Amino acid sequence: MKTLLKYTLSLFLLALTLTSCSSDDSNPATDELANLTKFKEFANETHTVELYSHMGSLEQGYNEIALRIKDNASGDYVKNAEVNWMPIMHMTMMNHSCPKSAVEKVTTNGTLYQGYIVFQMAQNATEYWDLRVDYTINGAAYSATSVIDVPAAVKRRVNTFMGTDGTKYIVAYAEPHHPKVAVNDVVFGVWKMQDMMNFPVVDGYTVKIDPRMPSMGNHSSPNNVDATQKTTGGLYEGKLSLTMTGYWKINLQLLNAEGTVLKGEAITDTVLESSIFFEVEF
Repeated sequence: MKTLLKYTLSLFLLALTLTSCSSDDSNPATDELANLTKFKEFANETHTVELYSHMGSLEQGYNEIALRIKDNASGDYVKNAEVNWMPIMHMTMMNHSCPKSAVEKVTTNGTLYQGYIVFQMAQNATEYWDLRVDYTINGAAYSATSVIDVPAAVKRRVNTFMGTDGTKYIVAYAEPHHPKVAVNDVVFGVWKMQDMMNFPVVDGYTVKIDPRMPSMGNHSSPNNVDATQKTTGGLYEGKLSLTMTGYWKINLQLLNAEGTVLKGEAITDTVLESSIFFEVEF
């Protein structure tokens, strides 16, 4: 009897263990590429760099970009790299860069790195962008460079202009990706041109917004909130009220920390649009 009891108990514990393992297996690891599409890959002798975005492409304006680095010998993706990037626009008479963020690891144990790049110009028949990715793995430095496609955006999502203070600014639309008939959370970015290769974030400014529907008597909407920074070095957040579907022109004014308007005009019965604006249609 004791032997039968021990045998039965052993079977029970074995079944419990198998059930536990089966339950664990039913919870797969999070897919870090969910909602991302690879749009480019390029290589050096040691690694292949893969580029991803939500759209599966790039365009003139603000772009969230993710990347992975694959070891060409093993086929494994690198988890411990320190990554930087440098986009360069090759013009007929000069080269310049654009606003960009640092490249950061998405999760500790994952293979994905991400940041943003703001292409203030689109490519054309004779002028083009390339992207250099510099990275260090276990103290060894590597680099890979490739031409990238940056076509013009269908709607205006970036403004480049000289402010009344003599500084060149870039203001770009980041979110929402899919606006709704609602009060939408909006995210913009503001940078200045320090020199041809450096475009730091501007801190402490305000982006005033006045959305209008030109086809509907240029009417506006209630409950908009101007965009300001939550943290130093960050993007600008506000509220955008869209009361119906269709084409909207988001008129802008850029104000410095003292409240002085550096660019853009208030909309009146005679001033129907600002000299800086974004376009939204949905």
